[in-house]
Amino acid sequence: MQPSDYFSRQIRLWGETTQAVLTEKRILIVGSGGLGSSLLLALGASGIAEIDLVDFDRVSLHNIHRQIAFKVSDEGRSKAEVAADLAHARCPYVRVTPYLESFEEFGRKKRAYDLILDATDNLPTRAQIDRYAKEAGIPWIYASVEAFNGQVCFIEESSFEAFAVVEREPAGIAAPMVMQVAAFEANLALRYLAGLPIEKDTLYYFYFDEAGGFMTQKFGMPKA
Repeated sequence: MQPSDYFSRQIRLWGETTQAVLTEKRILIVGSGGLGSSLLLALGASGIAEIDLVDFDRVSLHNIHRQIAFKVSDEGRSKAEVAADLAHARCPYVRVTPYLESFEEFGRKKRAYDLILDATDNLPTRAQIDRYAKEAGIPWIYASVEAFNGQVCFIEESSFEAFAVVEREPAGIAAPMVMQVAAFEANLALRYLAGLPIEKDTLYYFYFDEAGGFMTQKFGMPKA
């Protein structure tokens, strides 16, 4: 199997030169649950050379309906390890390294990345990601989802202090909404890594209203 065969539809989209650019990229995904497993499968199969995956959690039965990397038989196994194995099985050209620890522990190590992707479910960890990214000069993408609502923002210069960093219990969640938010986050990431234009430091908010209409809004983020 040749890479040119595997990536033929992407090469048709943007050419061999842009595809080759992706083979030089290294990204970090923080979390391998609903958002993280979807991001990993989408970006891992896109030709990015190296992906580090941070998650200390194990697969629980209630995770599986929305966390597409896992099967019922994976219950109790390490999420990061299961997801990494699946990503490599789908695309042998990506190297995924799982780190079975909290981001607080991981953040004590300094590594170089082209992009960091948030796939967590709490604001305190996202605040840690923001500090890590700002100190290292690395852009990152914030994403959150609950119920039928989602938010995504490519953060380069904006301040994360616009969010009230508090602990809260997550609400219910619909599996397709998780995939929709992850797909948008993955598209921003892929376009950025491929050198295509994206809108930075803009918070996208999308949701279904009471009548079932799909609504999108954009908000400019304050600078740090």
